[in-house]
Amino acid sequence: MPAVRTTTESIFAALSSSVRREVLILLRDNGPMPVAELAAHFAMARPSFSEHLRVLREAGLVSETKVGRQRLYRLEGGALYEVQEWLHPFERFWRDRLRTMAGVLDSLDDEEQ
Repeated sequence: MPAVRTTTESIFAALSSSVRREVLILLRDNGPMPVAELAAHFAMARPSFSEHLRVLREAGLVSETKVGRQRLYRLEGGALYEVQEWLHPFERFWRDRLRTMAGVLDSLDDEEQ
């Protein structure tokens, strides 16, 4: 299997699908799972589901290993760390905004008393 080369764009593109996000949640909650078990959670044709898995693999969000006749999928955290790093400045932005709003609300309470 070729090495996966991820970009922030491919990670966000992979995360844009609710199906793919649900696959990640299943893997997070249940650990590695065979394709058939993952696919059973979705009402779609197997080729369509396989395409979702391919996108997740290429983005580096999951890895695939063959065990006998089964292909097991496992959540890979490295790509998610990139997303967290990208989102971190926005978290600070919203925290600052909420702190400002709390100050405004506190001053309104003082005015009412």
